[in-house]
Amino acid sequence: MISSINPANGKELATFRLHSDEHVDQALTAAVAAQSKWKKAPVSERVLLLKSMARVLREEKTKLAEMTTREMGKPIAESEAEIEKCAYNCDFYAEHAPGYLADEAVPSNAAESLVAFDPLGVVLAIMPWNYPFWQFFRFAAPALAAGNGAILKHANNVPECALAIQDLMEKAGCPSGLFSTILIDAAKVAGLIADDRIAAVTLTGSTEVGAIVAAQAGKALKKQVLELGGSDPFIVLADADLEQAATIAVKARYVNVGQSCVNAKRFIVEESVADRFVELFCEAAKALKIGDPMERDTKIGPMARENLRAVLHRQVQATVAAGGTLKLGGEPVDRDGFFYPPTVIDNVRPDMMAFREETFGPVAAIIRVKDAADAVAMANDTEFGLGAAVWTRDTVRARQLARQIDAGAVFINGMVASDPRYPFGGIKRSGYGRELGVYGIREFVNIKTVWVGPANTEK
Repeated sequence: MISSINPANGKELATFRLHSDEHVDQALTAAVAAQSKWKKAPVSERVLLLKSMARVLREEKTKLAEMTTREMGKPIAESEAEIEKCAYNCDFYAEHAPGYLADEAVPSNAAESLVAFDPLGVVLAIMPWNYPFWQFFRFAAPALAAGNGAILKHANNVPECALAIQDLMEKAGCPSGLFSTILIDAAKVAGLIADDRIAAVTLTGSTEVGAIVAAQAGKALKKQVLELGGSDPFIVLADADLEQAATIAVKARYVNVGQSCVNAKRFIVEESVADRFVELFCEAAKALKIGDPMERDTKIGPMARENLRAVLHRQVQATVAAGGTLKLGGEPVDRDGFFYPPTVIDNVRPDMMAFREETFGPVAAIIRVKDAADAVAMANDTEFGLGAAVWTRDTVRARQLARQIDAGAVFINGMVASDPRYPFGGIKRSGYGRELGVYGIREFVNIKTVWVGPANTEK
């Protein structure tokens, strides 16, 4: 049995029985059978399913958003935005998949050759709780459009959302068996990855889990896409618009209660403007309302689980004990539920826990540096490489600095975010492979060379 817990009060919402081995076996067999037919359909027909998925998402946005907020604590306005983003992603791939998957001609002296993009088969999607709908649909829309099938193993603290995805896909008219949600323990995942009916694996999760899945998939010689942890730098140079930078910095840190791989986590600020930036940042962070995530003016809801809050608090305590200056927050909120306040620690150094580890919650680390070169060096001094932001009025210099930063994405004078138009993913221990954009849809395809020689017309 697994339980759904409301993080706003710690009370159990419902319990769910795990699926049996027989149920999982039937789901895999059905997925292979359905995908063998689905891959033969023209892309122009496959994308009709995506349009239907977008329609159902919008029709059920209110219900799905409330479910998300109940089950993992995201403020309701952010939950609604998540569902709308899923629908937009489906619409995007419905429009662009035919072009992304079209055969590409390859000029040759003696051949009319081409590159084709054929589906791999059934993909196992291991998804996290922090964006329970978005993480799935950003994978599923391009993967299904490319002709693949999918099996979803969701995080076990969001079983309602996981089962709602199954229901949503059925309402959208997904071919029977092509997609299934399965509720299983993590210990069962290795067997799934090894199963010959699974062609590839995608995981969004922690770096630790990513290493385990990579080893299992590598042993089975199966393609993987891993989107893992991050400790994104948010660089503020002396010539930046400090008011705007601080406003966006607070949003970049505290959206989703700080529980995102691409939340800005390390704020690297030139010393000459650091005092003012910290002042502006703290003023904006103090104004964020902590409370019931179902209330529309709430900006900081609960963290998703009690153990996550405990880990975060230990990181704060260790960083302050090592010499960090606590400017705001720093103690769990005294109320029911798993609340932690917006927290700011100044004068953080590379040897401190809030710099070295990913802080998956509402904690901002301020690192002071002497100049832009020092800022880039500090940004790269991490095992992670997911996203980064650079704030400066000199966008020419910013583009040069962006090329020096070790990250899958660098946003200049903006907040790092995923967008269907652009590839999304990381380097180093933030994972490999890409989601979204043209590169994302081509991750789970066989990029096939078709060489055509001259026909012999002699008889």
